[in-house]
Amino acid sequence: MPSLEEELFPSTPGKFKIDRGHNMNRQFHRCFASTSTMFLWALFLIALTASYLSFQSFVDSGSRYFSASWGGIQWEKQVRNSAQIHRSGGMSVLVTGAAGFVGTHVSLALKKRGDGVVGLDNFNNYYDPSLKRARNSLLNGHGVLVVEGDLNDAKLLAKLFDVVAFTHVMHLAAQAGVRYAMENPNSYVHSNIAGLVSLLEVCKSANPQPAIVWASSSSVYGLNDKAPFSESDRTDQPASLYAATKKAGEEITHTYNHIYGLSITGLRFFTVYGPWGRPDMAYFSFTRNILQGKPITIYRGKNRADLARDFTYIDDIVKGCLGSLDTSGKSTGSGGKKKGNAPYRIFNLGNTSPVKVPVLVNILESHLKVKAKRKIIDMPGNGDVPFTHANISHAQREFGYKPTTDLQTGLKKFVRWYLSYYGYNNRKGLQ
Repeated sequence: MPSLEEELFPSTPGKFKIDRGHNMNRQFHRCFASTSTMFLWALFLIALTASYLSFQSFVDSGSRYFSASWGGIQWEKQVRNSAQIHRSGGMSVLVTGAAGFVGTHVSLALKKRGDGVVGLDNFNNYYDPSLKRARNSLLNGHGVLVVEGDLNDAKLLAKLFDVVAFTHVMHLAAQAGVRYAMENPNSYVHSNIAGLVSLLEVCKSANPQPAIVWASSSSVYGLNDKAPFSESDRTDQPASLYAATKKAGEEITHTYNHIYGLSITGLRFFTVYGPWGRPDMAYFSFTRNILQGKPITIYRGKNRADLARDFTYIDDIVKGCLGSLDTSGKSTGSGGKKKGNAPYRIFNLGNTSPVKVPVLVNILESHLKVKAKRKIIDMPGNGDVPFTHANISHAQREFGYKPTTDLQTGLKKFVRWYLSYYGYNNRKGLQ
């Protein structure tokens, strides 16, 4: 009996012997049978292919799931452990930008006093990510989990709030820097506006809604020339895109407070400095260049006036952040629906003692015991302002905010950290 292969593929292609007589019926049935068999084989191959593709899709999905930076039973357990409260009356806080300068210090302070803390950071490369990774290692060593992800990832945010009923959010994630906004404006809109809205959307729908404290900036005062800067001053004249995004954030948060009953506090930071700081800040880059024997660029304003900043040490900023969280009051909405008025506040957090930039350099020189090579030029039109000066009376009244670290002391602590972190172990005189 011929095999199926023999029926479908003759041994001598092109040489068929056709019997036109009584064999015609048999050939017809054989042809029909062969066609049916081919059809069944075709169906079998199609089904086999579909099964393979389905299996491959399952494998790919599984691989993506297991290789994701978040999700899964073990991940949820880590999040809950990090958010666990260890003091009476404590809070569970989601800290965005937790691997950043201020975020690291605030997270450590909250954890130290017994609050639950979960961090979120995208570890972008605006400045050397290795510094952020080092901060993350520091946080991990103190029991703080930092989830790697973007504020605009709505699914991740929703998942975090599904795993933990956060009582508070400390929103510090942002694209920082005044001058960089001229190079990459879209990153400021993505982080400082779109990212803020994504976070607020999740918070307004959470049940219960958390109270929110977030970082605005002294940059919102823009071209204001009235000193010291007060929260009641005009902030409609931004001098940079960065400042404009922070001002937009203040208007957006006011809207969510008004419509959805979210308790929101905005903090206008004034030139924060200290250990684990941002390398793009002047005091940090000055230190690096002085030690490397490179010139430093010092800007001056109109009529050759020295620029001045209200330099605020990181520990004082942390006190202001925790004080704001502790007095934030409760949100009043539920499931996105407002049930009553909720607090909406804005505070300056500064040092109240502006220092001219050349004086800052003098202090660094004394701590580093190295003379700076100064290059003095006129301030370019890049969004910088000639001076900042904080009026902090509002924060003093509300939660007893009082800065205690002067620039001399603060820079000494920073230099000590810098020399240790970057391995300048042969420097002396920094007891």
